[in-house]
Amino acid sequence: MSTYQTAESVAGKRTNARYWIVVMLFIVTSFNYGDRATLSIAGSEMARDIGLDPVGMGYIFSAFSWAYVIGQIPGGWLLDRFGSKRVYFWSIFIWSLFTLLQGFVDIFNGFGIVMALFMLRFLVGLAEAPSFPGNSRIVAAWFPAQERGTAVAVFNSAQYFATVIFAPIMGWLTHAVGWNHVFFFMGGLGIIISFVWLKVIYNPTEHPKVNKQELAYIEEGGALVNMDQAGSKTKTSMREKMGQIGQLFTSRMMVGVYLGQYCINAMTYFFITWFPVYLVQARGMSILQAGFIASVPAVCGFIGGVLGGVISDWLMRRTGSLNIARKTPIVCGMLLSTSMVLCNYVQAEWMVVGFMAAAFFGKGIGALGWAVMADTAPKEISGLSGGLFNMCGNLSGIVTPIAIGYIVGATGSFNGALVYVGIHALVAVFSFLFIVGDIKRIELKPKNTGGAHEHSVKPDYQ
Repeated sequence: MSTYQTAESVAGKRTNARYWIVVMLFIVTSFNYGDRATLSIAGSEMARDIGLDPVGMGYIFSAFSWAYVIGQIPGGWLLDRFGSKRVYFWSIFIWSLFTLLQGFVDIFNGFGIVMALFMLRFLVGLAEAPSFPGNSRIVAAWFPAQERGTAVAVFNSAQYFATVIFAPIMGWLTHAVGWNHVFFFMGGLGIIISFVWLKVIYNPTEHPKVNKQELAYIEEGGALVNMDQAGSKTKTSMREKMGQIGQLFTSRMMVGVYLGQYCINAMTYFFITWFPVYLVQARGMSILQAGFIASVPAVCGFIGGVLGGVISDWLMRRTGSLNIARKTPIVCGMLLSTSMVLCNYVQAEWMVVGFMAAAFFGKGIGALGWAVMADTAPKEISGLSGGLFNMCGNLSGIVTPIAIGYIVGATGSFNGALVYVGIHALVAVFSFLFIVGDIKRIELKPKNTGGAHEHSVKPDYQ
């Protein structure tokens, strides 16, 4: 009898508390990306007020990612040490507070505004560092392998939903009452959401609305239900932690996954930093128009994101192969995302929006990196492993805004910027096809016994 059949027979009348968990992850991730995108919506008016050129804007855009990258490994360690619920609460509260404070930077003058804005964006990035490793840990704890792709796709698609919901609101606020109100709005709501989090999120074994059938079902499917249970953690020295990180870097599979995520994130960061500016500066739209137009590709990205997870889990059930289930949507989606380059050859606004919509639909389908992470992360360091993955992926958040700033500054055009992002999509395809190899959960080897190895027993259900 297969793992799935066994799970179904055990779970006749199981509860579905795990669905409410992923709904909360979706809501929190929407605010996560909404707070990241505040500057992109308010950026054109702010740049005009404080006299920033494209290169300067590129550095301001990148401030978030410098801290976000730096905070990944410490954030992952905190998650493994103190658990997802507690660490994530403080993450949401603190990043929302720093977002709100950005609305007050106009109390400074001249270069002081630039420095204050850079530092606050830096601090938002540092506070958000545990968020996606936390998402990955929670999904790994709550969802069996055959549902994990959809669960990851749901919270990951929130990056597009955030634009659909918040970009028009932020565009209207910037137009009607001034750019600083964008930060007041997003930061204030985020602080409220942080306290809702405490009321909704639990470990699987502690949730008041989970029955034994649901626990049995998700555990049979490979969920790590005891990840944050009291007494389940063992103390590990910093030297041992560094050795475990070294084991991850000796895995060809993980190196390929890291490279792929870096390239996929190049498109993400173009969208949440330069895309509204592109619509205003290269396509002559108003800030209000850009806020609404940016939501069209975002809707397509959201649909693609959910569809990618559904397709992945359908392939998983049909084939039992993580390789087919995860790689097929990633490769097809990234190939479709290169259609954004065609915007260089059209003038009509509807065609620009159409090609961007196709590109972000493809990017949404292919954004399964966190599903791969939940499938492969060693159970002993799932938070740290997710932090390392996110650190590598979000190096793109440093490089991409700055590189595009230099490209636009040097050429006076966004054409090269779109080609730059499109090339990254092709490299992601190459990485998953030719570097990653078999997708399996890694088991860490004990100290002084060699590198990590990919577990070969029932890898598709772990």
